[in-house]
Amino acid sequence: MLKEGDKAPVFKGLNQDEKEISLNDFTGKKVILYFYPKDNTPGCTAESCNLSESYDELTAKGFEVIGVSPDSIASHQKFIAKHSLRFNLIADTEKEILQQYDAWGLKKMYGKEYMGVLRKTFIIDENGIIIKIFEKVKTKDHTNQILSELDQ
Repeated sequence: MLKEGDKAPVFKGLNQDEKEISLNDFTGKKVILYFYPKDNTPGCTAESCNLSESYDELTAKGFEVIGVSPDSIASHQKFIAKHSLRFNLIADTEKEILQQYDAWGLKKMYGKEYMGVLRKTFIIDENGIIIKIFEKVKTKDHTNQILSELDQ
């Protein structure tokens, strides 16, 4: 299990434009790496739109925002177009990045257990160190949740 203070695993994946994105592309910048279950579902849309609406504020503070889900590139393209999202979404269809970041695991709903995406956000500093992990994400107010935690 990853914990705060660990070196963030270097990931590589294709974004909505079929361009390879790697953590190494963001050396010297802070990264908000968030994992979400599915494009165009209520909680995931709320979380993504909240981060997108605050994108200027986040980039002014030196952050890059990257979303990861197991959805396809085509799904990400539609999600971005529909909601005017302003950052990269990685299509992790093979669940490799999800597994690297312990964001794929056992979930329960209505008494049934199944494997799925665990909604998590990792804040990675300029040197690639995980400085904060959010395991209980406030989807409608995630930007404030992140900024208030980091201001402490």
